[in-house]
Amino acid sequence: MLEQELAAGPVAQGWPDQAWTLARNKTLIGCRFRKSLVLSAVMEMLRGHGASHQVPARRAVERDEEKATGWVKDTWPRAEAPRRRPEPSSSLRTRPDSR
Repeated sequence: MLEQELAAGPVAQGWPDQAWTLARNKTLIGCRFRKSLVLSAVMEMLRGHGASHQVPARRAVERDEEKATGWVKDTWPRAEAPRRRPEPSSSLRTRPDSR
């Protein structure tokens, strides 16, 4: 029965968009089957029925791929924090280096 409810989609259940979340699944189970479950139990139950964590692969219509690629290549390396150089140290903060 739950699979049929999920297959109908979130909009058919009264949600404004087509995204199923754990909280929405929990609410659906509570309303339709009068069961109160924690989110981890809902997740395990859905996994048992073959569901997996997925995010829709859609992009904004206005997205400019050339600008996005250029930004990742040019701007992101400058914005990323510099990496620390490895320094010899002790695992104890109060003890000087043993090297």
